[in-house]
Amino acid sequence: MPNSTSHNPDVLSCLANLSNDEVFTPPQLANQILDLLPQELWSDKRITFLDPVCKSGVFLREIARRLDKGLEKQIPDRQKRLNHIFKNQVFGLAITELTSLLSRRSVYCSKTANGKYSVCDSFDSPAGNILFKRIKHQWSNGKCKYCGASQEVYDKGEELETHAYQFIHADKPEEIFNMKFDVIVGNPPYQLNDGGFGKSAAPIYHLFVQQAKKLNPRFLTMIIPARWFVGGKGLDDFRTEMLTDNRIRNIVDFENSADVFPGVDVAGGVCYFLWKRDSKGLASVTNFCNGIGVTSERKLDEFSTFVRHSRSLSIIRKVIAKNENNGRRLSDLVSSRKPFSLPTNYPPKTSGIPCWFIQRIGLQFANKSDVEDKKGLLDKWKLLIPKSPIAGQTDFSKPVGFYYDGNTRISKPGECCTESWIVAGAFNTKAEAVAFRSYLFTKIVRFLLLQAVISQDVTKQCFCFVPDLGKYEGEYTDLMLVKKWGLTNEEWQFIDSKISASQKEDNE
Repeated sequence: MPNSTSHNPDVLSCLANLSNDEVFTPPQLANQILDLLPQELWSDKRITFLDPVCKSGVFLREIARRLDKGLEKQIPDRQKRLNHIFKNQVFGLAITELTSLLSRRSVYCSKTANGKYSVCDSFDSPAGNILFKRIKHQWSNGKCKYCGASQEVYDKGEELETHAYQFIHADKPEEIFNMKFDVIVGNPPYQLNDGGFGKSAAPIYHLFVQQAKKLNPRFLTMIIPARWFVGGKGLDDFRTEMLTDNRIRNIVDFENSADVFPGVDVAGGVCYFLWKRDSKGLASVTNFCNGIGVTSERKLDEFSTFVRHSRSLSIIRKVIAKNENNGRRLSDLVSSRKPFSLPTNYPPKTSGIPCWFIQRIGLQFANKSDVEDKKGLLDKWKLLIPKSPIAGQTDFSKPVGFYYDGNTRISKPGECCTESWIVAGAFNTKAEAVAFRSYLFTKIVRFLLLQAVISQDVTKQCFCFVPDLGKYEGEYTDLMLVKKWGLTNEEWQFIDSKISASQKEDNE
């Protein structure tokens, strides 16, 4: 086992990532995550650990290192101590055959657990306690019934990696090792191509969290993308499950994934959490922004989405309390995606209903037969806003503008739009639409929107903290809304620091 006092560089800190979806965990980060666990675990020779998603083996290696030190008095002979740790306490499932070899090399100092140079001399098999088994997807209607993988994309030959991960393809994960685990820890794969348009992908990290809970460990900690806070394809149930689970006692959130995964761009950032089976209460939430962490104790289910910044909570509470329109929010007013059932890649026509396409195409036409108007928006004055106003942005710690004259459109009655736009509001008169636009352009409204944005796409749910005033007239300013909602100067300064000024261009 490597000497912790060695000055040689740690090879696990130098590995190139498999992809942005299968990210190696730096040793420093692995230890920060393990620090969440009770210190007494490291001196208990009965505690068992599982990493069900081994890539480099860093979690198991650092766990073994801590146990090696913590069990010195109980098992003085080091070889006996290492044999006990590796044979009885540390277990892993590799995500590929390659990472199984890498993990064994990291943990046992040999790619075979029973090899000549293995630090454990009590294994009979080459795999030891780090297993890999090639699993096949179970196809049903073109999708894997376990992970949702696309059959078109992942139904490959035996010689190719299919990304069918053993842990989440097991009906009874407890039978893989035929034992129970006290601690489950890991960094699961994040998403899989789902066969949709372009680079469409569906998250799978939540499946590893849910499967781990089925094993009912005493402690569960994983690092995952933070998109589940407010959005993510197919994550509504998972978000509700996480926010209402008062056994989640810690969340450590990084708005910029590069703060913990150098060179890796995970849109919306990443977080790790600690779930304690036998402990319930408020969660300790630490949010890192520009390298500075702010910690607060709170209930996770105060809102239907997770609010990152503790300083934002008082602002949101005040605004919601002052809502005079029967509690209605803009999430009740803003349209869903594809408001007229026209996809982003819908081809412009030479005649028909006037239609707004992506900004570089502008106003063209759509066939009348292709346009649906289920919400009665077509004959209204509409404010159109881009579906992805902050495309390409992943670091949400930096001020963002969202909406301004140059990227929004006042759409006349009789005009529709493709999926590139959503209808922020529909009105009987142009004056109402213009007044509503001024409301949307205020820093306060865009700040409230920011609290529910976790990726480049903005959906109607992202407006869940913005009050719908009901009636819109005149021009709205931040000063007007500060007074209306009773915000303090300190709260306004925080808002002002987070949101850039709107650009002023007349592009009606």
